Order: sequence, then C-alpha cells, then structure tokens
Amino acid sequence: MPNSHIPVITIDGPTASGKGTVAHKVAERLGFHVLDSGALYRLTALAALRRGTELSDEHALAKIAERLPAKFVGGEIFLGTENVGHALRAEEVGNAASKIAALPAVRQALYGLQLAFREAPGLVADGRDMGTVIFPGAKLKIFLTASVAARAERRYKQLIGKGFPANMEGLLADLHSRDERDMNRAVAPLKPAEGAHILDTSDMTADQAVEAVLEWYRHA
Repeated sequence: MPNSHIPVITIDGPTASGKGTVAHKVAERLGFHVLDSGALYRLTALAALRRGTELSDEHALAKIAERLPAKFVGGEIFLGTENVGHALRAEEVGNAASKIAALPAVRQALYGLQLAFREAPGLVADGRDMGTVIFPGAKLKIFLTASVAARAERRYKQLIGKGFPANMEGLLADLHSRDERDMNRAVAPLKPAEGAHILDTSDMTADQAVEAVLEWYRHA
C-alpha cells in the first residue's frame, strides 16, 4: 500500500471511555490527523433518522453510508455543508449508531472511507475496531477503558454541558446495553487488538492518559 509507511495510533474502547478526547489531544501533540470512526456511524445514523429509514434496513443504510458526505474540519463535523457536531451527541443518534454498526454491509461501506484518513505525517484513529480490523498493522494500539460508573458520570457531565437532558440511571442502562451489543456483534466485536496496551482511565485525567499514550509511542 502506498501509504503503509505513515504511522498510525489506534485507540479503541467502549462508549464514553474518553478515547475521543485522548485521541484529539494525542494528535494535537504529535501534529497528526484524527479519525473519529464513531462519528462516521453517527453521521450515517443521523442521515438515516432524518430520512426515516428503518434501522433494520441494512441495504438502505449501506447505501447512505456509501454516499456519506462527511467532512472533518478543524475539530468540527459536517454532513455536507451542515455543521452537525451538536446533533451527533443526541442519545437517539448514539443509540441508532450502535445498532447500525452491527450491520456488516454498513461496516463494509465505511471501510474504504476510514482507510483514506491515513495521511502524512500520521493518524490517530479512535473507535471500536481500529486496531483489530481497519489498521491491524498500526505502529501503536491502545485499548482504552473505564468502569461503567466512571463512564456514565463522564457522559452525564458531557450531555448536561452541551444542553441535553440526562438521567444517570438511564445512562447506566444504556452503557450496559451498548457494551453488550458492541462486544457480542458478529462482525468486528469490541475487544483489545493483538499487542494492544490496555489503559484503564477510571481514576485518570485525560491529560494523564495522553501522557501514557505518548510514552508508549516514544518506545513503539
């Protein structure tokens, strides 16, 4: 592959583990590009919800994913010309994204799009199958996790901070169901990649997690 020499750091992990924040901070420190693979699934989900597409219609959802006009500009996420960063954080969109991510045709439709993010000088890719499926030859693989309680608290603060309603009991139940779905799906289940460093951030700040990743990268 022509770009196989470009270094990639993969950061996989469950919902609300903090992998997105860590990925962006690591990329900023290294001057690398960022791939938020979860955003691609949320963009597909948002487009499907707006069109009224059934979340069980795998063929129609794959068609939406194939033609997804996704753009990442300066930390902002666009669907076509619309900045949809705020809309993507709605729980309805997140739940829909988790469901369609289990569909093989949707995952295949987004495969090539994700590979195209590998550009010089390097890439930090966060998601659930970055190290296991999309970039199995990555220079450094991280599996970032945290307790369900810690993740629910972070998600609660994130939603409240962005003006969305949130209920701790509901968030705990939602995280349990998403974890179950992600870890047990037939295609690309959530699990640490071979050779991945496990990083539990339950009692860590984002900056502490970033320093751990950078230290591993220096010795990779």
